[in-house]
Amino acid sequence: MAKLSLDRLTALLEPHFLEVLGGFDCAGEAGFPDWARSALLLGPREPGFWAHLKAQPEWGGADPVDRWSRRVIGRLACDLGGKARFPFGGPPYDPFYQWALRTGRVWDSPVRLLVHGTQGLMVSIRGALVLREALKLPAAHKPCEGCAQPCVTACPVGALGAEGYDVPACHSFLDQPEGTDCLSNGCRVRRACPVSQGYARLGEQSAYHMGRFHRAG
Repeated sequence: MAKLSLDRLTALLEPHFLEVLGGFDCAGEAGFPDWARSALLLGPREPGFWAHLKAQPEWGGADPVDRWSRRVIGRLACDLGGKARFPFGGPPYDPFYQWALRTGRVWDSPVRLLVHGTQGLMVSIRGALVLREALKLPAAHKPCEGCAQPCVTACPVGALGAEGYDVPACHSFLDQPEGTDCLSNGCRVRRACPVSQGYARLGEQSAYHMGRFHRAG
């Protein structure tokens, strides 16, 4: 088997419309296997992810996105002699938010949501590959620096801001006729991010996740 590199891993992820969002050195850390050298966070690669996912056997059943993530990322981990970790399935839950901040490619945004250098506030982490190889992407420039930060004022009811997320206020707004836009097209705060606007995520995908979020609330 060829030695694992970021280029080879990228090639393995492409058929699944996944990409490496970032990674960090986890060697010797509690909570990781003794053999682990790096943890790489994976997320959807656009354009094309949503159409690909809807064509998979998990679609139409319960929790199709999570079940697909477990199958695909779990199989990749096994094939690479590593281990898969997921941000769902708990409690307990792995600290994916903190892991993302360690990558130097995902940051805490002005509204406390994670923001990615090329995906903006649309970033979504489907899982992590814990690998025996020391792989890490270089740090990137935080997109919020020099940005007018329209995300801060985008929420009509101020549910998302520097103080965090007022979930009850968000659900209450989504119950109103005025909340239809967020339910149908995705959170206005996420859409307001200039980087998000350049990321080819379909409104249908955002509507799906908003609908599930609101029903679960």
